[in-house]
Amino acid sequence: MAGDTKPLPRVTADSRPYWEGCAAGELRYQRCAACGHVQFPLRPFCTRCRASGPAVERSAGRGTVHSHTVVFRAPTPAFKGDVPYIIALVDFDEGFRLMANLRDCPPESVAIGQRVGVVFEPLADGGALPQVRPQE
Repeated sequence: MAGDTKPLPRVTADSRPYWEGCAAGELRYQRCAACGHVQFPLRPFCTRCRASGPAVERSAGRGTVHSHTVVFRAPTPAFKGDVPYIIALVDFDEGFRLMANLRDCPPESVAIGQRVGVVFEPLADGGALPQVRPQE
């Protein structure tokens, strides 16, 4: 049944370097050589100055919880065993924001401003999905 399997990321030509990085244990983002703008997700041009080909860089993988929500009702049967789980918006130290699941943190313990670090959850197709965990 389709609802019993978690969906895999949809890889496009623009997102391929990002997903290849995740599979290699690297969180990747872009920085424009022309104006210095940091952006995520990956795109073929700078969203600030429109220069082509922003450089792909590797994040140190540390950031701060900007916002979060706790999911108590699974969107499909595939996620039923995960509830409750935390979805966090994380501001990474390099200047980009990413939405990820916050692992190893009880819902009552998550806080805006909490420091987190990226970890990679293996996927069935050999790739990996970035998640975050609390950091000291």
